[in-house]
Amino acid sequence: MKTFAAIDVGSYELGMKIFEISSRNGLREIDHIRHRIDLGTDTFATGKISYDRVDELSRVLRDYNDIMKTYRVDDYTAYGTSAIRETENTMIVLDQIAQRTGIRIEVLSNSEQRFLNYKAIASRGRFNKIVEKGTAIVDIGGGSIQISLFDKDTLVTTQNMRLGVLRLQDQLGRLNISPRQYEVILDEMVSSQIQLFKKLYLKDGQIENIIVVDDYISAIVGKNVLGLEESSVEAPAVEKFLERIRAKSNQQAAKALDMPEENIPLLYISGILINRIAKMMGANMIWAPGVTLCDGMAYEYAEKHKIIKEEHDFEQDIIACAQNISKRYMGSRRRSETLEKIALTIFDSMKKVHGLGKRERLLLRIATLLHDCGKYISLVNLGECSYNIIMSTEIIGLSHTEREIVANVVKYNHMDFDYWQVMGGNITIDREAYLTIAKLTAILKVANGLDRSHKQKFKDVKAVLKERELIITVDESVDITLEKGLFTKRSDFFEEVYSVRPVIRQRSESK
Repeated sequence: MKTFAAIDVGSYELGMKIFEISSRNGLREIDHIRHRIDLGTDTFATGKISYDRVDELSRVLRDYNDIMKTYRVDDYTAYGTSAIRETENTMIVLDQIAQRTGIRIEVLSNSEQRFLNYKAIASRGRFNKIVEKGTAIVDIGGGSIQISLFDKDTLVTTQNMRLGVLRLQDQLGRLNISPRQYEVILDEMVSSQIQLFKKLYLKDGQIENIIVVDDYISAIVGKNVLGLEESSVEAPAVEKFLERIRAKSNQQAAKALDMPEENIPLLYISGILINRIAKMMGANMIWAPGVTLCDGMAYEYAEKHKIIKEEHDFEQDIIACAQNISKRYMGSRRRSETLEKIALTIFDSMKKVHGLGKRERLLLRIATLLHDCGKYISLVNLGECSYNIIMSTEIIGLSHTEREIVANVVKYNHMDFDYWQVMGGNITIDREAYLTIAKLTAILKVANGLDRSHKQKFKDVKAVLKERELIITVDESVDITLEKGLFTKRSDFFEEVYSVRPVIRQRSESK
């Protein structure tokens, strides 16, 4: 059994959950400590976190450190989200905190943050049953919201919008309007973006269920107050709940809900967002499982250390997301499948040489799916356009660095490779990521060269490493004159990266 602490440095609150994790009992929460700290207002208004806020954050984290010692915590993870992520002086702030408290905070990209919340939801027993029907996960944060659509247990799309409750509260505060106008103005602020999302991604699809992740509505479900008695309710119950909140003062609502008074405006904004999304999507049921980012962090830790087994195939969700991006930009499914098989065959045959693991194999697979997405914009500048599409598109579950690796592998599949002196000055990767890009690009270039005619001649390809050669064999019945003729340049780069020469042979030749 492990004792684990998950620390969430959020936009509006600093939270820590202590868990006992075992293979027998799974995750068991034994304490939840929360401290209200308004980091988001500083960041969203000025772009920086003030000295006073850093001082307060450091003081509370020192207290959290003492609490962890009391529980004899074996390990911890501390993640910062949008308030830290969008700060101009992020590195300075994180260094100050580490020096003062001994706690090192890692900054999550938006897709990593949402993926952890998604894992927390999926760890609840009802999830797999609910997503069998059309479902939207609405993840409401301080700086933005994320809407992820599922159809028949498959992730269809995920999109981020800057409609977080703290950001919206800050914008409303600048308008100098009365509280009675809040709902009308707020509706005008959010409806156009949600309507556009529906038009682009939902189209004629049917959404029956909405799963809500937030810090406000989720915090009161199950308390049997103001009509929300269960964690799942029919969609109209949210509107009735808002009516009851509207009829009370903040002080009265806070007392009825057993919640800090300063949270009531954010609860109201969150409720309006959920209500508007449910109405636009025609949803019948809303489920608020009450999970937090800390739950996702604990699940990830237990999964990584093989204490618990996955109940849901999260890797397939990442693949499904990439497949839908490819479809959106008119990618060829047959070509991608052929390229994927060739590339993964080469990757698996080169394990002893490339030293890459399961995660890099996934990145290569995603790169094959998105290898030609840029052709939707330009057939001439295919590499650059593909890079821009991938870097501008959310791929849930990938970090910013991983997305940059995929984007560069796709880019240099179509262009001459830039070495570290050039590439390192243009993007925010380290040398390890650069070498991963080089290795995966070399494989994708060879795979692409083997399907130069787009006729899937190498769909039954085999690859065997023999000393300094990678022998790639194909059926003797196909004409590979074109592939052999244009293969040299792509094989040169592969040999440069691996010191192994790829050689094409037909089965009759190999015999």
